[in-house]
Parts: sequence; structure tokens; C-alpha cells
Amino acid sequence: MKQVVQNYKSGELAVLDVPEPGCKPGGVLVRSAFSLISTGTELMKVSEAGMSMLGKARSRPDQVAKVMQSVATNGVPATYRKVMGKLDSYTPLGYSLCGVVEQVGTGIDDVKVGDLVACAGNEHALHAELNWVPKNLYAPVPDGLAPRHAAFGTVGSIAMQGVRQGESHLGDVALVIGLGLIGQLVVQLLAASGVRVVGADPDPARCELAERLGAAACGDPASATVETAVAELTGGHGVDQVYLAAGGGSNQPVELAARLCRDRGRVVDIGKCRLDLPWNAYYEKELDVRFSRSYGPGRYDPEYELAGRDYPIGYVRWTERRNLACFLDLLARGRVDVEPLISHIADFDDAVETYRRLKDGELKAVAVLFRYPEQAGEVQAPEVAVPAVNVPRKPARAVKTPVRLAFVGAGNYATSMLLPHLAQRDGVELSTVVTTTALSAANARRKFGFAEATTDLDAVLGDKSIDAVFVVTRHSSHAELTRKALLAGKAVFAEKPLALTEDELAGVLAAVEESGNDRLQVGFNRRFAPLLNEAKERFGTRTGPASLRYLVNAGQLQHGSWYLQQGTEGSRFAGEGGHFIDTASWLLGADPVSVYAVGTPGNEDLQVVLRYPDGSTATLSYVTTGPASLPKETLDLVADGKALRLDDFVRASVYGRKRWVSSRLPKARDKGQNAELAAFVKAVRTGGPMPVPLESLVATTAATLAVRTALAGGAPVALASAR
Repeated sequence: MKQVVQNYKSGELAVLDVPEPGCKPGGVLVRSAFSLISTGTELMKVSEAGMSMLGKARSRPDQVAKVMQSVATNGVPATYRKVMGKLDSYTPLGYSLCGVVEQVGTGIDDVKVGDLVACAGNEHALHAELNWVPKNLYAPVPDGLAPRHAAFGTVGSIAMQGVRQGESHLGDVALVIGLGLIGQLVVQLLAASGVRVVGADPDPARCELAERLGAAACGDPASATVETAVAELTGGHGVDQVYLAAGGGSNQPVELAARLCRDRGRVVDIGKCRLDLPWNAYYEKELDVRFSRSYGPGRYDPEYELAGRDYPIGYVRWTERRNLACFLDLLARGRVDVEPLISHIADFDDAVETYRRLKDGELKAVAVLFRYPEQAGEVQAPEVAVPAVNVPRKPARAVKTPVRLAFVGAGNYATSMLLPHLAQRDGVELSTVVTTTALSAANARRKFGFAEATTDLDAVLGDKSIDAVFVVTRHSSHAELTRKALLAGKAVFAEKPLALTEDELAGVLAAVEESGNDRLQVGFNRRFAPLLNEAKERFGTRTGPASLRYLVNAGQLQHGSWYLQQGTEGSRFAGEGGHFIDTASWLLGADPVSVYAVGTPGNEDLQVVLRYPDGSTATLSYVTTGPASLPKETLDLVADGKALRLDDFVRASVYGRKRWVSSRLPKARDKGQNAELAAFVKAVRTGGPMPVPLESLVATTAATLAVRTALAGGAPVALASAR
């Protein structure tokens, strides 16, 4: 196999062919998928290797002290031979990776061959094609988390241990000095904990990145920006904690920490910077100076790391492995985002050139990954990118009553499920209906009281008096009509689906970005159904993962239905599957991270399995061959010893310590259209947020489209954020 090595005496870097490690008891053999270059620690080591012998001595006075002790004990000749032998040997690089378990040693029962794991350790998570990793230095990767993101596990654990040493509390204000890789992760972890963060770094690009990732303000430590921000956020008292994530020989970080920390605040050293503490400044404030040792408790303890002896959780809550698993969980749930930190991904074979470019400053990077060749034993789920919603948005304005609406399309669904509710609603004016045929427009105008009927879409979009546009046409036109209406500055209600392809979805988001207009709602009405909302409230909150089953008896379509025109209108599931995915995600309180689907040959029956960040699953059974007498939709949600059952929107039950059953059958199935329309009209009238966040609409649409990818590939599809 191949491995990156360095000769510390000559500074030579190489990718060597070395023997493959064996799989020893108490650990697993892992084939690397991605490994992370620590642009701080590793580059410092690479730079030191290129120094003269005197330079090496100056940079490592601790090692010089050991040499002098050896001279006193063993004499100069023996010490010289020992030191030169050690310096003139190849040493490994790397300590953070993600890979696939290729072999499981005896005593291991928490992972199996083919599982994806994140690994830690500068002896076990090396830049190498294969690594043997002991039990306490790996953690399973949650479903849906991209391998390149899981490769950040170790550096994330370093940042997490630093934050834990700071003992931050909700509402605290913290200063992070040094916004390299570790500093950026510290910023995100603190922000995710409810801490307001100020960052300090001389690099404007890193300051800007930290602000995008959650910092309240960042600036050059030599400028007044940082001190001003601290004064404003703390009322002049100073920050509660300072996290030193900087390197180098300057004493400026510890001096700045003393100046900006409050009385009896904490200063945590995570990086390797100069620590000549100004005695008076630290004494007068009685500052608590703490060191953060690597990934957490267990580090450097061979009984923990090599023998696999865990510390009891009652005595040591957060160990190396628990920190690693916790950071992976935060990544999977989107609480921390490492994608913006990735400056470059290099092929493993180009490792030497990559290090050279980093060392010489040709490659400016926060984080760099090595990508390893695909191996026969590697199992990686395909990914579908969920488009990011990170565009500047114009503030919405309230409108004068009545809210003036235009309908594009007046087919069966619009005239039976939407317009009857809107025609009776106070504060709403049905302004214009647009159809492709004059007669259908005239019929809608007569029946529902539209002020105007037309076939001219552009005239409607150009009418500044119209506040919102309903897109209720055939599926193939939804994305394009929505895009045009958003660019025209209108609030848009698009009946499902929002898009039939990834390109169409990207086009809608491009219109949001171009116009700054995110006033969009998709007709996912079931989350607004009164009976389901009451059942959800009766079920209450949950703490553990849930299992959800949703049976949809879609039934047969009549011959000649335009739903059967898959070449232009997409599959039936692409057209309406978003309803059921949205309902499941709303009940589970998150967006799915992976999709798996299998189909029944000869028809459109599907089994779709969705996995969620907390381990919850939703199974959608979409059948077209069931009898008409079978209820169309039944749903069961089970978690924490409780269960919720919905029977076709006419009856609901909750089972737990007490049983609740809906008291009476409604006169008709209320699937939430009226409540959804009320929420949409209110948002348009008041300028308040749309009923469903745009991020959720995008995630549901992406998951619906991913079903097709999963069917074609026969494997789970990871839904990866494309930020």
C-alpha cells in the first residue's frame, strides 16, 4: 500500500510503498476514503523538517533538553548515534480520516465490514491507504453524512475539547483568536451552543468566513474592530472566555486575551502559540488559564487508546471517542458546516506536490483533503446535492387589504380544492385568472368572481397591483412559472411538485438569488390538517429516534390521464410524493439525510425509506394496485413508548400512558388546504415569514427527486448539502 512519510533530518516528503498493516484484536482495518491535512500542526512539522539542525533545536527546546539529559547519562557518541538514527528515519503524517471498514478484529462488535467510520490518532489515522485503528479511536459515521465531511472528525474533536475546557454557557460572549481550521470550528461550536462570538485574525478572508459561519464580528487583532465589538457585546465588561487557536512566535494573542477578558474569565490554549503571560494583567483579573489537550480524555493513555479500556461515563462524560461521535452527530444534523472550510481536494497520489504548494504559499487553504482511489471493498452511497439557500433576501413588506391574487391555471384541483376556500375568505380579492384557453378562463371568472380573465401571463406578472401568484398548472410547467413570478417580485404559491428535475430546482433557487425574493410556498398541505395537528400536539415532544410508516393507496389512474405522460410530466411519485415526504419530515422535525427506494416491476408501486439526522426512519409505501375500498392514507408514528395513528384524515389516535382518540368524525376529510391558504395569505398580508421555510421546501423536493436516483442505482442516496 501507499503512505505519506517524511524524513525529519532531510525534510524529504514521499509517498512510499509499505507493507499493509495486519488486523489485530481490539480494532479494525480501515481503507481510507478521505484524510484531512492539518494546515496548522502538519505544516508546522513539515516546515521544521526543512530547517537546519540549529533551527530544529530552536524550534523544539523540549527535545534539546532530552538530548542534554541523554548526553549526561550515555555520553556524546551514544547520544549522537541515537539522535541521528531517529532523525534519519521516515515518520508518518496525518491524524484525521474517514474510511470503510475492511476487516474486523476479534473483540469488536459495534461495526462490520463495509461500515463507514471516522478515525483519529497520529499513529492510527495516517495519510495511508490502509490503517489499523483501535476501538476507542474510531466512531461510526451517521447515515447521510458525506465521507469528506466525516474526515474532519479528529480536528472537530480538538475544537470541541477546547470549547469544553472553556465551560461556556448560554448567552456568554467569547473571543476566538486565530481563525484557521481549528478556530473556524471553535466559532461554529460556540455559536451552536448559544454563545456570541468575536473572532480575531489578520487575514480578512478568514474573518469573513467566520462571520458567515456564525461569528458576530471579526477583525484584525491590531485594529480597533475587535475591541469595539467586545465592548458593544459585553457592555464593556469583557468576554467570558478567550480561545487561543493561533500559532507562531508572537505574544500578541495572550496580551490581547488579558486585555479583552472580563474579571475572572477563562483563557483556553488550544493552538501552539507563545505563552509569555503578562503577570500583572493576568493577576489583576485573576484569569483562569487552561490548556486543552488534543481530542479529549484518553489521549496519550495507552490503556485507553491501545488496550481499549473505556472510562466510565459517570466519571468521565466526554472521552476522545465520545467527542468524536458527538462532532459527527453535529455534522450530520447540520449544526456544524465544514464544506465552506474545504479549500482544496487533492488526489492522494499528488500528496508531495500538495504539501509543497502549501508550504510555499502557492495554495492558500483552511482545510485540504486527500481523496483516495476507489477500492473494490469500499461501499459509498451516491450523493444528491441539496441546493443551498444562502442568498441575500429582500425584506418582505406588508400589503394593503385586500390581498390581490392571480391564478395561473384553473384546472380541477384549483377549482375544487383552492378557489372555493379563497372565494369565501375576507380580505382577499381574486384579481386575475390566466389560462391557455379563453373559455376555461371565462368559466373560472364566472364561477369564482375573478375581476379579469386573460391568456396573457406577462401582463399579469407586470401588474404591480397583484400581490401573489398561484401556479396551478401541469407539473412540467411549475418550475418555470414559479421562476418567472419570483423574478417579477410576486409572492408565489406553487402547487406540488415545485420541480421535476434537479436543474429545474436549481433554476428556481437562481431566481431567488437574482431577485432576493424568497416569498414561496409549495402546496404541501397535509402538515396543516387540523386533525393531524391535534394528534401531533397530543403525542407531545419526543427524545429518542422515531419510526414512521406511511401507506399511500394512490389507486389506478383513468386511461388518458395526463398523469400518465411520464415523458413530459414525470412519474406519479415525482408529482405527488413530496406531500408524504413533507408530512413525515414535519412530524419528525427535520429534513431527511438519505433516501433508499425499491420498486415493483410492472407498475409504479414503491417502497421509500428516509433516514433522518437523529436516527429516525420513515417508510413510505406508495401503491397504485390497492383496492378502492382501502383508505387512501394511513400513518403510524412510534417513539418513546408512544404511538400516533392517523386513519385517512377522518380519525386519529394517540397511545401512551393515556389513550386519546379523536372525539368525532369530521364531516369531510380536511387535508389542510384551508389552513394552508390562510397561513399563506396572512404571510403575504403582514410581510411575515412564509408558512414553511424555503430550506424545507428545497429539502423535500430534493428528497423526492432522489427517489429516482435511488431506484436507478439500487443503493441509498445521501442528501448532501451543496453549500
